[in-house]
Amino acid sequence: MRAISQNRLGGPEVLELVDVERPVPGPTQILVRVHAAGVNPVDWKTRETGGIGPMGDPPFILGWDVSGVVEEVGAGASLFSPGDEVFGMPSFPFQAGAYAEYVAAPSRHFARKPSTLDHVHAAAVPLAGLTVWQSLVDTADIQPGQRVLIHAAAGGVGHLAVQIAKARGAYVIGTASAAKHDFLRGLGADELIDYRTADFAEEVRDVDVVLDTIGLEYGPRSLKTLRRGGRLIQLTRTIDERLPELAAAAGVITAFTLAEPDRTGLLALTELVESGRLKPTIDTVFRLEEAAKAQELVAAGRTTGKVVLAVAD
Repeated sequence: MRAISQNRLGGPEVLELVDVERPVPGPTQILVRVHAAGVNPVDWKTRETGGIGPMGDPPFILGWDVSGVVEEVGAGASLFSPGDEVFGMPSFPFQAGAYAEYVAAPSRHFARKPSTLDHVHAAAVPLAGLTVWQSLVDTADIQPGQRVLIHAAAGGVGHLAVQIAKARGAYVIGTASAAKHDFLRGLGADELIDYRTADFAEEVRDVDVVLDTIGLEYGPRSLKTLRRGGRLIQLTRTIDERLPELAAAAGVITAFTLAEPDRTGLLALTELVESGRLKPTIDTVFRLEEAAKAQELVAAGRTTGKVVLAVAD
């Protein structure tokens, strides 16, 4: 099968199209023919550094967002049959190998693909969607009327976070460039801050939850927006070393969320999609062999919505 692999850590140039053996599903696993694979910041970060998970040394195949069709079913995997359309975020942060024509992974790391989405849009949901669900719902338990501040609100994670927070009845404030404000209003954002012309730390107050997708100085600055007892949830480990002390002084609870494979979360996301309350936006679709270009675009941090690889013809 065709796959995108790398033999060493480094820049986009280390990615290459190769032919490798098709995986064989083991007990409780399914083999999925990949139609589309989402591209996420963790992909290029892992390409450069090996990532935060137990990937080991190259060679390895990147990618965790999968949408495709079940090809084979391993012993004991009773949820799916060949021909079923599925989506998921298998094995994260272990190697899943989504940048390939086939993936073998535990069956319960998948759910049936939302019937209202094609494979490209379905592949945009799992990693970003589960990150948001596990952050805002499982960890923060946001409630109707609470104020939620979402940084980089138009990005791959951010635009799903806006919609999920609104579905939970929250008042949503987002940071984004002015050019993306109309897009975010269309998703339901209540208040928007142009980070290029205004300081959100001076403009926003009495927030219950901040979802920080950026890190570094955004953590300490976000503390100023939170009420005492509020939550700062960070999705990156590139944090200011002063943050724990500053958060404790401000009476703010901090948490770091790393998405986990989660069938229950996938089913919740599917319900939101099929009820019309969650609509993934695609910035750009690349062919599998253009994975390096896709990662460069994601690394630039200026996308509106998600970047996806179209794997199957």
